[in-house]
Amino acid sequence: MARQSPIRRLHQVAEASVLTYGPADHPSGAVEVVETFGELELEYAALRKHCVLLDQPHRAVVEVAGRDRIDFLNRMVTQELKGLPPFRVRRSFWLNKKGRIDADLRIIDLPSRTLLEMDVHAAERTAKGLAGFIISEDVQINDWSERTHRLSLHGPSALDLISAVAQNAHGADASGPAFGELLPDRACVVRLFGAETVVFREDSCGEVGLELIVPLKHALNVYQQLLEAGHDRTHDEGGTSSGLSTTRRELSTRIKLKPAGWHAFNIARVEAGSPMYNIDFGPESLPAETGLLADRVSFTKGCYLGQEIVARMHARGHPKQVLVAVKFESKRDEETGLPRQPVTGSQLTPAGSAEVVAQVTSSTLSPMLGSAPIALAQAKFEHCQPGTVLTAVCDDEPIKGVVQQHLTFFRRADAAPRSGD
Repeated sequence: MARQSPIRRLHQVAEASVLTYGPADHPSGAVEVVETFGELELEYAALRKHCVLLDQPHRAVVEVAGRDRIDFLNRMVTQELKGLPPFRVRRSFWLNKKGRIDADLRIIDLPSRTLLEMDVHAAERTAKGLAGFIISEDVQINDWSERTHRLSLHGPSALDLISAVAQNAHGADASGPAFGELLPDRACVVRLFGAETVVFREDSCGEVGLELIVPLKHALNVYQQLLEAGHDRTHDEGGTSSGLSTTRRELSTRIKLKPAGWHAFNIARVEAGSPMYNIDFGPESLPAETGLLADRVSFTKGCYLGQEIVARMHARGHPKQVLVAVKFESKRDEETGLPRQPVTGSQLTPAGSAEVVAQVTSSTLSPMLGSAPIALAQAKFEHCQPGTVLTAVCDDEPIKGVVQQHLTFFRRADAAPRSGD
């Protein structure tokens, strides 16, 4: 049985198509996520032009509390946390003793606690692993996977929507930047429809991205209320929105929110060059292989778990393989009329050779690049330099691709740049 979202029944009523995320044999089980609500092109267009609401049951949160928490975490993870002010976000890896990546973290520091946001399949081992290193420190580790739920808003009007419906929170963490100042890698705590909600910004689709951590018991209501507040009813059946207040009607017309699924998000995040744990790299990967080394690892901080392997790899100069972006030529399929797309798992070879030197980890046809096939791929270091020509085979047809300068194919000027851009 796949792990289910508290919003699943609403998705069923909407006749959404679903898929499973993650391995079924993992202790957390595979996770059921919405693929699309049946209007993929409209969902993607809303993400780029207006705003989409995503249900994210495949994400999880671990809470770290106690007065020694930042000092403790700084000795555990790859990123520098010393001097980290409240309401800031740092991205980091949590490694095992062999230097392999046990979790790809978003570390959100609040006045009374620090939250670690990650793939749900990494939450249990991260919580248990960190707890095993506590000796005498005032630190408590709590796996909040079953207490919180993750939603997100992506698109140019996302900030406008949250600004219109958010209220001031109460308690120790009830402050932070105003929404007009919610820059990338910053966080705040607000009340959304009665639920204390942590909001942090990460522009993983190349647009404004707001990630919401909501108490599980409030997740369905927050999701429904956001849809009600932001959904554009101009083209609804009957052409009326008379049931809404004037304020909400004006808000929904301006925001034009649309529920979206994994497929639209995946197209946008590949275009934005945002690799994902358990998809583009995973538990067997070294930090240097992810294409995210500069964004996740500090080489000037003190010791941390797995540092020796990271330092040794850095001193060597390069890993055996690294994640790269590849843009392919457009060769139309006669039946579909669309360009042929090298899919996940497609093997890539260099010119004039049958040697497999790279493998596609994620791919899509990019609407922002005229439907050009693009991909993220793990490539041997000797074949990862920008300008390198690699060939995939799609339906017995060779398709040439070129390794790009950066992971990013497309990103708005006002969105946060990815590391290495």
